[in-house]
Amino acid sequence: MGCLENMKYEILAKNCSFKEAREIIRSKSTEKYEVPPGFKLLDKALIGVPPLIIGIADEKLIYAYTKPCHGTFIVVVEDPEGVEHVRRNGKPVR
Repeated sequence: MGCLENMKYEILAKNCSFKEAREIIRSKSTEKYEVPPGFKLLDKALIGVPPLIIGIADEKLIYAYTKPCHGTFIVVVEDPEGVEHVRRNGKPVR
């Protein structure tokens, strides 16, 4: 794990509401997991309104990344360690 800027990532959407973020993540993911606010990815606590959904597709993470003063983005990140962390610690959802 590490800083998002140092990883291979793609931005799917910008300035989303948390509800919009959940809908986008659900539609783009083959696996979905619910995690609590504060769940850490890339050593950063996720910010949001529960339920926070993290998706996995093609062994990549899809999640809402909120940067204070910049808004919420949906990112797709190549992070094999993060994928395993979510599978071990997240609650699978449909």
